[in-house]
Amino acid sequence: MHAPNTLVTVPSELGWMALIGSGDVLLQLQFGHCCRQAAIRALDPALLARAEPGRFGEDLVERLQAYASGEPVDFRNVRVDPGPLTNFRRQVILHCRRICYGETLTYGQLAAKAGFPRAARAVGSCMAANRIPLIIPCHRVTAVGGRPGGFSAAGGIRTKKRLLAMETR
Repeated sequence: MHAPNTLVTVPSELGWMALIGSGDVLLQLQFGHCCRQAAIRALDPALLARAEPGRFGEDLVERLQAYASGEPVDFRNVRVDPGPLTNFRRQVILHCRRICYGETLTYGQLAAKAGFPRAARAVGSCMAANRIPLIIPCHRVTAVGGRPGGFSAAGGIRTKKRLLAMETR
């Protein structure tokens, strides 16, 4: 029997956030929601079914709130479990996590760094499936020419543009 996951919700300047963690590992993050309940509803039902409200990642929560307020925060040391991954997705996530605050890569550049130079579209699919945005900074991956590309978090491309603008002020 696995230990239950921990559910944490918190308001921020980027809207309500909901996190699910286990031990010291972040399993999912949702943000940008209008209320606590909307953030919770956006979580993976399978993870949520095993979650109980509690205390998790208090330092991470503080850092997320600081980030949402516009402070440059580095999340690269946060332990994450993005779920089952193919080797391709593992490499894409690994290299995406190395994109620093205020920097961007195109889908094609990220594909090349991950060792799959012809897989820009597949990188886009990987980013769309990211269940830990901000920590795995998929918002920093853009289309050619600086176009934002897609964004599956709450608010879609509008939110992605807001995050990118916030990081380049």
